[in-house]
Amino acid sequence: MELASARCEACNPDSPTVPVEDEPTLLAEIPDWKLVEVNGVKRLKRVIRVEGWRSAIDLTNRIADLADETDHHPAILTEWGKVTVQWWTHAINGLHRNDFVMAARVDSLFAES
Repeated sequence: MELASARCEACNPDSPTVPVEDEPTLLAEIPDWKLVEVNGVKRLKRVIRVEGWRSAIDLTNRIADLADETDHHPAILTEWGKVTVQWWTHAINGLHRNDFVMAARVDSLFAES
């Protein structure tokens, strides 16, 4: 997966959001993710089903470690049997290419478990 190995760029409030016309191509690389809008802000969202509570906690911790490595942090909801992850870039109040990269990396983490 190309996105999973891509480098994240430093973002600031002047960084561009992903152009609408690029969204379908990027989403095709992360087919388990959905484009959602929360309070007018586009986000990437995936619900990952796992076996029980401990697996959900373990996956959440692995995602947290990944987020710390890149200093880019998602919203994570951990429940028995599932982890819901949402990526967006707070600095630009929308989606940056980094969000798609991080979604692909979460997919890789999940595939390893």
